Amino acid sequence: MDSSSVTPPMIDTDHRKKTSAGDEISTERHPKPKGGWNAAIFVIFVEMTERFAFYGLAANLITYLTNNLGEPTATAAKNVNTWVGVSSIFPLVGAFIADSYLGRFKTILLSSIVFFLGMVLLSLSVSVVPMEHRRAVFYTALYILAVGEGGHKPCVQTFAADQFDDDKAVKSSFFNWWYLGIVFGASSAVLVVIYLQDHVSWTVGFGVLAGALAAALVMFLMGIKRYRKQSPTGSPLTSLLQVFVAAARKWRVTETSSGRGICYQDQDYRGQCSSRNLVRTNQLRCLDKAMIIDDNDVSTKTRNPWRLCPLNQVEEVKLVLRLIPVWLGCLMYCAVIVQVHTFFIKQGSTMIRSIGPHFQVPPAALQSLIGFTILITVPIYDRIFIPMARKVTGGITILQRIGVGLFLSILMMVIAALVEAKRVSTAKEHGLIDTPKATVPMSVWWLLPQYMICGIADVFTIVGLQELFYDQVPEVMRSIGAAAYISVVGIGSFVNTAIITVVQMISARHGKPWLGNNLNRAHLDYFYWVLAGLSAVNLCVYVLMARCFVYKRVGGDDMKEEGKGLSLNSYLDEQIST
Repeated sequence: MDSSSVTPPMIDTDHRKKTSAGDEISTERHPKPKGGWNAAIFVIFVEMTERFAFYGLAANLITYLTNNLGEPTATAAKNVNTWVGVSSIFPLVGAFIADSYLGRFKTILLSSIVFFLGMVLLSLSVSVVPMEHRRAVFYTALYILAVGEGGHKPCVQTFAADQFDDDKAVKSSFFNWWYLGIVFGASSAVLVVIYLQDHVSWTVGFGVLAGALAAALVMFLMGIKRYRKQSPTGSPLTSLLQVFVAAARKWRVTETSSGRGICYQDQDYRGQCSSRNLVRTNQLRCLDKAMIIDDNDVSTKTRNPWRLCPLNQVEEVKLVLRLIPVWLGCLMYCAVIVQVHTFFIKQGSTMIRSIGPHFQVPPAALQSLIGFTILITVPIYDRIFIPMARKVTGGITILQRIGVGLFLSILMMVIAALVEAKRVSTAKEHGLIDTPKATVPMSVWWLLPQYMICGIADVFTIVGLQELFYDQVPEVMRSIGAAAYISVVGIGSFVNTAIITVVQMISARHGKPWLGNNLNRAHLDYFYWVLAGLSAVNLCVYVLMARCFVYKRVGGDDMKEEGKGLSLNSYLDEQIST
């Protein structure tokens, strides 16, 4: 793959020249095509700015909740996880609205405005709102931001990917560079905004985020004439439900005994507007009954969508169902990586963070190590690892890519547990076990390996999930596919909250809770070992599931079964002629 397939070309905007009379005429023979890198580059910059704002808030949120609002560490961690989870579940609603009613462009525009207003309210809550009302206003602003995220997250990535034609190599590289842009925005926030929050004021820090969102909105509108815009196609959930209903109504019908053939296509079905016909698969054959033509279908002479569905519609449902085990298999991964927003930060806050005689590294700023690792890893993966893998094994599948990340998450938790045990041991050696606010004489750079492994794991699992849930869902459900991938992070946060609750409950019955406010007397390393064990079990289940996964296959009219690849109208025409 040459560099032109992954690098945005220079944009030539000068298409006019003057005649001898001084009049301007156009030298452009054809209208400039919409889409491509000329359009996607605007959306990428918008997403970079949006991620700058989101991570500028999320990365240091636990610090504000514990230091400014006075919440206990475990409670603050649960509240952060809950907010992240809600922010990642709302995209399911936003995606449904985009695919069914508004379209992706309008949904992005509306949600960006809501997101900006939420950030403005958040800035006011930490500055002009009285203390007795600050907590209520602060949490109200947080969940307004979650609503804005719900419309933005599932649509902006899909909208950017829609700017390209169906070239798998270009699309794969796009997702790598897209994630690279996200990481750049997030890392910049971790370095700049967190410093302002810790050393200047929270008002200034949140004000910078609000300004960034205003700039993102302007930037998005700048590219309005270049975008390819997809129109909403109606509720895709209705299409899914029709298949289940039709299959249930024909549960006694078989192709060989009582069937009249297979409804291969129907020009009225939205999925047939594309020339890309899905190949019939052998999995979930019980759903195939929905496309068997029976006597009732023939007698009505028109297709009832709740009794007879074309092959594409049935295979689209299978695509969705096949992704559910993958979705479940990645929840534990997301339950692990949310530690970087909570307990990793609290660990770092107890360690030596000085660089030189005067500068102290903010503990939340260590998350920038993940970004730096990704910035280095993505180009190596895209330009070196993938070409080598294609020569040796023919390439790496999406599920294999995700599985590598799952394994790395286990390694990350093992290393984190060992480092935490070392930190507690150092605190005991220096008599600091009962002074939780004292600095443990141990460099914060001991945390470097777990942050770096987290970054490498993200390159494999998170980017892999983005590509899988874009490529393997039906084309008309790509916003919902993106929302499903995002919801993995949200539900994973809830899983982490549930694990914390169970661990606290069980450990309290047998002594003291493992996750107390005094980290030196807590057993955070035990908690990390629990996460490592659960992740190992999860990986084993994932491997078994991945071996059974069937990727989407696309064919043409030659995929019809011999003599049975019919639409209902074709079947009736044949009967009349004979």
